[in-house]
Amino acid sequence: MKTQAHASTNPSSILAPSEEDRYLDPVQLAELETAFRDWLTAAGRPDIRRSRERIFCIFLLIRYTGARLGEILGIASTRQVDFKGHTVRIGTEAAGFREVQIPPHVADEIRTALPSSAADPFAVDAGHVRRKFYERAEACGLPKGMGSPNVIRRSRAVELLRSNLPLPVVQKMLGHSTAGLTASWLDFSDKDMKRVVAHVTRRESRIKTSARNSFTGKVSRMIPGDIQTVVTLDTLGGYPVTAIITNESAERLALGPGTLLTAEVKAPWVLVAAGPVAPVTSCANTLEGTVTRIIRGASTTEVILTLKDGTEVCALMTRSGDDTLELHRGDAAWALIDAFSVILRMGDA
Repeated sequence: MKTQAHASTNPSSILAPSEEDRYLDPVQLAELETAFRDWLTAAGRPDIRRSRERIFCIFLLIRYTGARLGEILGIASTRQVDFKGHTVRIGTEAAGFREVQIPPHVADEIRTALPSSAADPFAVDAGHVRRKFYERAEACGLPKGMGSPNVIRRSRAVELLRSNLPLPVVQKMLGHSTAGLTASWLDFSDKDMKRVVAHVTRRESRIKTSARNSFTGKVSRMIPGDIQTVVTLDTLGGYPVTAIITNESAERLALGPGTLLTAEVKAPWVLVAAGPVAPVTSCANTLEGTVTRIIRGASTTEVILTLKDGTEVCALMTRSGDDTLELHRGDAAWALIDAFSVILRMGDA
């Protein structure tokens, strides 16, 4: 969901899986993680919480490394987790190790939950783990089979491929012997191939004039009018993004509650307000962030705001506007986006 510039073309990023029951999309993965967190928070006794923390850590490691359940249960010591470098060594000395990067928050949560240098930190019965995974899937409205460790592993693979991570990198991360095994999780029909060719052709002819901000989410609300429809997405970051499109466009996209979409906003259409207090504005989208980067040119200034969930929003303004705001790195600021400035796309096709 970061500002998109000139990304490489990865066909897997524009295709929906041919077997939807085998994968979780990014929103479903986020919902499943939330279900685990709620379950952990609801623990009463300390011993129950410790047991749930162990299961939760197993989920986080499969979710973010794409490792097999057996590989996570076989981690011999928390020494295999580099909490400062945010990596996990997966495997055994006999079979060999592979080092997999994990998000900093995952490393922090594992360090908090598990004793330092604990031996066999995940010595849990595999059947018990699967049952708890199935329960969490059902808790967030998914078929229980969608919570299986193998589905989560596959979902991570597809998520990485669609993020344009090179196939050999994903192969190595998941411990596949060949890239073909990784690629086999994405099925390309004749229709898919035509979409790939059309997508590449459009990209070759497209002139990129400005950066785009991209937010992925599911439709949570639609308010149809005589001519236009107000569409609100619940994004992965947990905040709503509202767009106004024509009724014809809403019908063409076959929009409805739960539809997965990408909302895009060009950088010149993003306004910035300085200060920690939310401004009074007519803009439908008011996103709180922190200034993390400022690039000043002769006539324009590019400002990057980082939202609380880590999403970056790029705004482009004139130097006179920049001088008026007097922004500095670390300042609290708000990204203001009018609903008419938001473009909705079905995937990336």
